[in-house]
Amino acid sequence: MKLTDINHVYFIGIGGIGMSAIARYFVAHGKIVSGYDRTRTTLTDQLVKEGMMIHYEDDASLIPTDLDLVIYTPAIPKEHNGFAALKDLAVPVMKRSEALGLISNEMKSIGVAGTHGKTTTSSMITHVLKVGGIDVSAFLGGITVDYNSNFIIGKSDVVVLEADEYDRSFLQLKPLIATISSMDPDHLDIYGDRDEMIEGGYKAYAGRIRDNGYLIIKGGLLDEFTLDELAALVKRGIQVFEYGFETSQIRISKIRVEGGKYLFDYDGLGSCFRNVILNMPGTHNVENATVAISVGLLNGVSEINIRRALSEFKGIQRRFELIADSKAIIFIDDYAHHPGELKVAIDAARTLYPDKS
Repeated sequence: MKLTDINHVYFIGIGGIGMSAIARYFVAHGKIVSGYDRTRTTLTDQLVKEGMMIHYEDDASLIPTDLDLVIYTPAIPKEHNGFAALKDLAVPVMKRSEALGLISNEMKSIGVAGTHGKTTTSSMITHVLKVGGIDVSAFLGGITVDYNSNFIIGKSDVVVLEADEYDRSFLQLKPLIATISSMDPDHLDIYGDRDEMIEGGYKAYAGRIRDNGYLIIKGGLLDEFTLDELAALVKRGIQVFEYGFETSQIRISKIRVEGGKYLFDYDGLGSCFRNVILNMPGTHNVENATVAISVGLLNGVSEINIRRALSEFKGIQRRFELIADSKAIIFIDDYAHHPGELKVAIDAARTLYPDKS
């Protein structure tokens, strides 16, 4: 299927953060978009204002009949009436991940994978590229404060994507640049165990990188790859870069907090940046910023614009979002729910507010 053949797209679960970004893409390209969601929310109200038609009753009679494509989320239950009715129609039906692959696989895509940090890292990368003069598109897993959206439309052929491990979604992508920040056990209802998550998930994702592409991976995670697996990547012209505190390829050092800001040094990809200022708390965000710097450099963004982007980056709604900060109370809203995510959020708060611990 070609995007030019599509006029009317129907979404089952249109109010999801990933689904709504794709819906916004189709609207931005002049397509008719309609869909179903179980609950009316602030986000679905915004989608309606943007021109989409949404219903909240699981009633097959409310589904338009002039459809060219149906996109659904794997979270939809099997007994959903509308989904069952659509299966009987002669209309192409795709998972959200397949639709994202259809959109992005002809573009210069940057896939951001990892159990934690995908949304913040992909948003940082997007901001670095935008500030660097690249009119990038982006599909994000949260509402970025800088652009007040989970979707950014650009005119270039560069696109930033969250490469989601859930339901093996990232195996639909063919990134030119792929990043992996963590491979902690998650979604074991899909994979069965950690070994399969790594083998059938993250390693398979790395194998989807295009010839002459790049893999940027957190230090230590390459230990999961065999020498033969790494050699297979190199044979296809893929350059592999580790980043972290102990690596020699992309090295982070001298992290400190000054005046409520995080500062650090970056050495890698032929560049040495001293005293990089990051407007986001936590060592984990320094690591995320290191990925964003590296992707920026691979796309020709200058040091001055990389520094400016990171110092100005405002973050993601509900990702360590500072709601109130006074002598009486500090209130931070964070979406963290995985034990690893909770730990880094709590550690960041303790470092930033040591007198409140």
